Amino acid sequence: MKITVTEAAAQQIGTVAEQDGMQGMALRIAAKRKQDGSIDYAMGFDAAKQDDDRVALAGIDVVVAPTSAELVNGMTLDFVALESGTSEFIFLNPNDPHFIPPKP
Repeated sequence: MKITVTEAAAQQIGTVAEQDGMQGMALRIAAKRKQDGSIDYAMGFDAAKQDDDRVALAGIDVVVAPTSAELVNGMTLDFVALESGTSEFIFLNPNDPHFIPPKP
C-alpha cells in the first residue's frame, strides 16, 4: 500500500494531535466506495490493530484496515487553503472515478 502525506498535511496532523492530546497515536484512514463509485473517507487518531496496513510517513504513523487498503492505495493526503479562506484536508485519489488531478 502506498499513501503520500504532504508536508502541510503532516504539520496539521501533528498540530491536531498535540491539541487533542493524541501524540503517539496512529492516524487511521478509512475509505468505502459509495453507490456512484466515488469514495467516502474518514480519519482520526486510533490504536493500530494487528491486521492493519501500516505506513510511517512524514513522522506520522498511518494505519489502514484491510477493507480500505485497496481504495486508498496511491492516494495523497493534503491540507490546503480554500477560496473561502478556510483550510481542510483533501484526498487526492486516482482510484476515485471523480478524481481530477491538480494542475501543475
